[in-house]
Amino acid sequence: MSASNPELRESHDVYQADCPCRMLLDVVANKWSALAIGVLESGPVRFGELKQRLGGVTPKVLTATLRRLETAGLVEREVFAEVPARVEYSLSPLGRSAAEPLAALRSWAEVSLDGAAPTADAGTP
Repeated sequence: MSASNPELRESHDVYQADCPCRMLLDVVANKWSALAIGVLESGPVRFGELKQRLGGVTPKVLTATLRRLETAGLVEREVFAEVPARVEYSLSPLGRSAAEPLAALRSWAEVSLDGAAPTADAGTP
């Protein structure tokens, strides 16, 4: 979508229930997706290194996250014909375009935590 092209802006409306943009938004708005894209910004990474860099992620969740990112066209998976097989993950062009706004979101979260930390009774008046 481009702000300079109103036709593209009007063709998708993420606020509409049937907008296909929602699937992409759902994928990138996920915590593990945003963090994995951040790790992949520096170049191709193997599964083990991703798991190590993403403190707290389980192998099952990381596998599911990478599959969703690949299905959405944000991540590319390359298998090398070696013994044992080597697999590397990297950002696709679409994934690279998502990296900048997600980096801003991650930075915002880091600097805003102290001022916006939820409390146990945050939902009560």
